[in-house]
Order: sequence, then structure tokens, then C-alpha cells
Amino acid sequence: MNQLRNYFVLAVLVLSACILYILKSKTDEPVPTTRTVTLPKIEIEEDVRGNIVIIIDDFGYRDDKVSEGFLLLDANLTFAVIPGHHNSKVFAAKAAQRGFEVIVHMPMESKTKTPGEKEYILTTSMTSSEIEKRVEQVIAEFPEAVGMNNHQGSKATADKRIMNIVSNILKRHGKYFIDSRTTAESVAETTMRSRGIPTMRRHVFLDNENKKFKIREQLYKLADKAESKGLGVGIGHAKLNTFEVLKEEIPKLKEHGFKFQFASFAVE
Repeated sequence: MNQLRNYFVLAVLVLSACILYILKSKTDEPVPTTRTVTLPKIEIEEDVRGNIVIIIDDFGYRDDKVSEGFLLLDANLTFAVIPGHHNSKVFAAKAAQRGFEVIVHMPMESKTKTPGEKEYILTTSMTSSEIEKRVEQVIAEFPEAVGMNNHQGSKATADKRIMNIVSNILKRHGKYFIDSRTTAESVAETTMRSRGIPTMRRHVFLDNENKKFKIREQLYKLADKAESKGLGVGIGHAKLNTFEVLKEEIPKLKEHGFKFQFASFAVE
């Protein structure tokens, strides 16, 4: 009987030892660790509310605080320089050096009296060779210029012969053309497109009325165009009121998601 009891006690001890061993083995298992994975930072481009292109015409007439002021504006602006004036070449070089885009503001015949720039203006009475010579001349005079738009030109831009000649020369030199749209009868844009010249038309004139509140209205009309269509092309002039409005409003427009682009961004 005692022997049987001893076997039972021995069995209990063995069983207890086995249980303790198993529990100890579980405790000694390595505890899973948590890995921290650092993902690369992804740069997300800020949404652009609209692209605004502003071309400022008529540089070359003046060299004063107004022309200098435009060169201090913090935006990608395109400056159109009229050939043949004392300050034309100087301003073009200075603007390009400051990082702005420069184009030739080519004088063209208007339906009304067209004063000034007699040695440069393109008229319907000129021969094709005369027109070609004048366009070649301004391209040579302004090596900074990457394109061209028309100064006045309500008669010349409605003349397909003149626009064909201009397009041939621009294509030869790799320049673009902006149709200022001084007349609804203009064939400049359609002619340029048919000849494979990068081109675009003006959507808004900023300062036909030289009053600050009117210029501001036109600027925000341009912003509305840029927001609804993705792109708005506006033309203003080298005037004090235009400069002051742009100085005040450009930072606000940029803050609200609008991006200012050179005219070369718009052409296609």
C-alpha cells in the first residue's frame, strides 16, 4: 500500500515538473517587437487656382520710377518693348537681366491715324519685302525678345498677307506671337496657328480706362477668367496707375492660389 502511495506521489511530482517546465518555456519565448517604418516624405504640389499671364505694353518711351517700378514687381510678367525709342534697347536688356520675359511690341497700321514709329510700322501699302525687312530688323535689334505682339494694328492684323509674312519670319527665328486683339476682325491668331506659330490671344485689357478702380476691376475679371478656364491673358500698359494696382493686388492674388506665368506659358 505504501509502495502504491509512493508511486502516486512520484507521478504527481513528475507531472508538476513537466507543467513548470512548459510554463517556463512559454515565458522565455521572445516577445514580438513593433517595427517603426519611416515613409519617405512626398512633396505635394500646391493646387493652382488659375494661371494669370500679364503683358505690359509700351516700354521704351520712358525711363523713370514707373518703368523701374515694374522691374521690382514680384511676379512672372512679360514686357512688350516698342522699337525705335531712346530707352527701348536699354529697357529690354535690363528687363531680361532681371528675369522678366521680353517681347517686341511691333508697330502696325491702325484703321485710325497711326502716329509714331514710322521707320518700324507695318502697313498694308508696303511691299512684302519691305515688311519682311522691318520685322527682321526688330528681331535683330532685340536679341532678348522671345516673341512679339502688335502695337495698335487694327488694320494690319486684319490683313492676311501681312500676317503670313510676319508668321514666316517668326517661324524662322523660333518666336511666338500674341494677338493683342485690337479689332474683332483680326486674323493674326488664326493665321499664326495655321502656319504652326505658337500663339494666343489677349482676353482682357487692364487699363483702357486709366482709373485705379477700373484697372482693379479688369484685373479681377482676368482672375475670374483664369479660374474658370485655367488661363487668362491680360494686357496693360506702362502707366503709373497700372503699376500701383499690380503692386497692391499681385500679392493678394498669389496668396489666394493664382500663379503668374510668362506669355510663353500660354502659347500653343
